[in-house]
Amino acid sequence: MTFTVTEVPERERFEARDEAGELAGVLTYQLTGNIIVFTHTEVTPAFEGSGAGSALARAGLDEARAKGRTVVPMCPFVSGWLDKHPEYESLVARTTRRIK
Repeated sequence: MTFTVTEVPERERFEARDEAGELAGVLTYQLTGNIIVFTHTEVTPAFEGSGAGSALARAGLDEARAKGRTVVPMCPFVSGWLDKHPEYESLVARTTRRIK
């Protein structure tokens, strides 16, 4: 399944939508200066296991990279996703102990 992920800064989140525009999930964050803290990933039950969470994590981290931000992965899903994608490790705050 393919998702379109967009940032909605006024709601401090990324939204994943399917081809029909239905909301599949969200990744919330808090932004302070150049530091982005990913706080929670939630996928709508109908889309669980479809890759919506991964699409959100990838989009959020790609956006952080593009904007030169430092990532603090407080969300257990994002933290676990990072374990499987070491190419994003350079974005993670060095002093952060990831929650698993």
